[in-house]
Amino acid sequence: MSKILIVDDASFMRLMIRQILARQGLTDIIEAENGRQSVEQFKSIKPDLTLMDITMPELDGLAALKEILSFDPMAKVVICSAVANENIVQEALNQGAVDFVAKPFQPEKLLNTVVKHLKN
Repeated sequence: MSKILIVDDASFMRLMIRQILARQGLTDIIEAENGRQSVEQFKSIKPDLTLMDITMPELDGLAALKEILSFDPMAKVVICSAVANENIVQEALNQGAVDFVAKPFQPEKLLNTVVKHLKN
């Protein structure tokens, strides 16, 4: 069973992502509501995939991505953010994110991205 860490400061967004993943049978899900928590959760559970928002309190998604990758260079982090201008997307990918899904997203797009990266 694949472990997935959902990181978003909006509880409704974490719930929505959790429900989308559950439809695919992905139920081993851990949540974090800010970048600082995401780093702590990542280190303790070592998820197979992390879905990370960018704009969050305490530590933004890009800073959290950097910390996670310094702990585990093989970590798979998909950025899921409404901040989808080309510079931000490119910065996230350059820093080591494996993919970027713009909010609002279609459930199928998110699922396809998750499944693709869990297989690789």
